[in-house]
Amino acid sequence: MIKQILNRLPRKPSKSSDNREVGTSTSSSNAYTSSRNSDLASNHYANSSGASFSGSHSTNSGLNQGNKISQVVNAKLNGNTVAASFEALPNFRDVPNSEKQNLFIRKLNICCIVFDFTDPTKNVKEKDIKRQTLLEIVDYVSSANGKFSEIVMQEIVKMVSVNLFRALTSAPRENKVLLAFDLEEEEPSMDSAWPHLQVVYEFLLRFVASPETDAKLAKRYIDHSFVLRLLDLFDSEDPREREYLKTVLHRIYGKFMVHRPFIRKAINNIFYRFIFETEKHNGIAELLEILGSIINGFALPLKEEHKLFLVRALIPLHKPKCIPMYHQQLSYCITQFVEKDCKLADTVIRGLLKYWPITNSSKEVMFLGELEEVLEATQLAEFQRCMVPLFRQIGRCLSSSHFQVAERALFLWNNDHIETLIKQNRNVILPIIFPFLEKNARSHWNPAVQSLTLNVRKIFSDTDPELFEECLHKFEEDQAQENEVKSKRESTWKRLEEIAAMKAASNEPVLVSPKATTRNPSC
Repeated sequence: MIKQILNRLPRKPSKSSDNREVGTSTSSSNAYTSSRNSDLASNHYANSSGASFSGSHSTNSGLNQGNKISQVVNAKLNGNTVAASFEALPNFRDVPNSEKQNLFIRKLNICCIVFDFTDPTKNVKEKDIKRQTLLEIVDYVSSANGKFSEIVMQEIVKMVSVNLFRALTSAPRENKVLLAFDLEEEEPSMDSAWPHLQVVYEFLLRFVASPETDAKLAKRYIDHSFVLRLLDLFDSEDPREREYLKTVLHRIYGKFMVHRPFIRKAINNIFYRFIFETEKHNGIAELLEILGSIINGFALPLKEEHKLFLVRALIPLHKPKCIPMYHQQLSYCITQFVEKDCKLADTVIRGLLKYWPITNSSKEVMFLGELEEVLEATQLAEFQRCMVPLFRQIGRCLSSSHFQVAERALFLWNNDHIETLIKQNRNVILPIIFPFLEKNARSHWNPAVQSLTLNVRKIFSDTDPELFEECLHKFEEDQAQENEVKSKRESTWKRLEEIAAMKAASNEPVLVSPKATTRNPSC
């Protein structure tokens, strides 16, 4: 009977099937799909950890009335073409409770078949059966009322691994570092397999979050290798996938305490490679978002390991050119550390000064915004340790010809806490920034910057008129000396020009002084 069914099916050349299909896998490390193109319109589910999958039973009613529909598809297993029977299994509500676990495992095995989504006309019916089966097992895991056995966990991890762990492919991105600021406006690359991938991610999320999942037992299968391959997927160009990965990894971190140090170390290694080698990674923002929540839960006093992470990974993340892609999340992590331990403020501020941009104005504006958040959590003692180099840099920002940089620096005085710190240390700070303020007030091209500068000058003059007058007097003396040196230099050049013009008019040779000849005896 089976031979008759096989003989009726049209035969296709093995090469085309090799190029266009990926088949069943018995190992979580042997499943890779080919390059996928985006198709956002095919995504009918919200991109969130709480996405609704209701209605899956009613959708399956036409397929799953207990009748098995036999299908045969060509599958590829490591390059070998094999025949795999593909059938729609009964619904869970149509079998007794004693058979549900076996049915669940059978459905997991069906979902291990991976299809090629580069051709939307290929295996349409099989893809639909698999998707409906995925929706059913999501509902089954969500409503489970008994602990998952070790065999079930093994099959679950195998199915998830087969579907998710694949070689990520992307368009050429050699120029992405140079075009970092334009990347925010680029259309994200969407994975055409998302209709299946999303349900698999939802299944994994609900399995990890389920109270019926025993962490002590599950850690044998959701192990270090699994976590590493999950972290590799953060480089996916599809933002929907990275969003799910963020939620899943955070749940794994919360449930499996034994994996926490390893996860932190693995994320550190991703950051090190990104900072010091590639400067190319799509998931830095999502990883930082996870870390922001982790840092928020750190116990006090902070461990030395966590402080080293701040110094060796978080602060150097200010260096890459593509920082706009993740700066908001990075700034949150940095601020969390300072709020946890105010003594770290000096380390953070000096780190910011080390990586302060010189020619990139938009990046400079971001740094000033982050600096304000850090200073808001800084206490007086730490502020005094770094205020001299800090206000030398702020002074350079005040006099920047880019009005947004100067304006953002002047906005620091709008923060009550920062203004109080400055007033308490005005004897040190005002002499440093006064020349920049005075030049702004007299000659800055932007009226808004001039107006803000006058407001800041007034704050100092009202707070300490004597110090203000002293700084003004010193500034005028320095300006007078500078003008005198400038006039002497101009007069010297003018005299030289006149002598040169006279010599040229009379055709007289230019005499070389004896000192010049003794300096060059070889001539």
